Amino acid sequence: MQGYALVLASALAWGGNWPIMKLLMLDWPAFAFRVLCAACSVVVLGCVALAQGQALLPRPGQWGRLSISALLNVTSWGALAPIAIFWLDASEAAIIAYTMPVWATMLAWPFLGERPGWQRFAGLGMGLAGVTLLMAGQLAVGPPEALLDKLPGVAAILGTALLFAGGVVFTKRYPVAMAPVPLVAWQLIIGMAPVLAISLGFERLSLSGVTARGWLCLAYGSLAGQVLAYLAWFRAIRLLPAGNAALGALLVPVVGVLGSGLILGEPLGVRHAVALVLTLGGVALASRG
Repeated sequence: MQGYALVLASALAWGGNWPIMKLLMLDWPAFAFRVLCAACSVVVLGCVALAQGQALLPRPGQWGRLSISALLNVTSWGALAPIAIFWLDASEAAIIAYTMPVWATMLAWPFLGERPGWQRFAGLGMGLAGVTLLMAGQLAVGPPEALLDKLPGVAAILGTALLFAGGVVFTKRYPVAMAPVPLVAWQLIIGMAPVLAISLGFERLSLSGVTARGWLCLAYGSLAGQVLAYLAWFRAIRLLPAGNAALGALLVPVVGVLGSGLILGEPLGVRHAVALVLTLGGVALASRG
């Protein structure tokens, strides 16, 4: 029960991130925002670790798996997800991103020995059908160019989903022997290093243009979207099988889609609803197989 409660907490926090990611672009450069969120989170996590008397450095021989885990779990979201938001609505990105549990259950077969049944293959088909409907449906509501314009965003968010799924499996196969709080801090430090390089190379940050809305986005992204979500997630995947942990992430796209409609006013029609049902149904079926 503790594991499922932690998955629920991370799902709610990450679900709220989707409308926030779109909203923050009114005030912040996308990659600089992610780096600042990570920096704030690392400071908070470091203080918590010191207060609890936890070792701040990983054991010898753990740096390699820590770095790979950080690139898969953190860089995937920090570098690719903001790119997707340039081309996609937040609701569309949330639906596609959470085909992730389907990929996680499929990758668990060769790497964790969790042999899939017919449910996983059927779930994969349903998840892909949901993504196809979501994107191909653009042809029914707009010119063909509208779909082509979204393809870079689709590729970026699918890349995020595949990498994060690999991170779930890798973390289960090669866990880092380290307390959760400093573990998350190091994952953020290592995983955000490539994002910092992108920001320094392509963005220009000016704090004078940041409104109260932008600072609230920073507070949410730092404390809820990273500290709470990652602490809960990494603890949960230690307590639950990979497939069950992935299944608990079903709430993320639901929260993301509903939040995008309420906060951003994005259109939520029948196409979005059916695509969401297909994707979530596929994830649920795959996680049972």
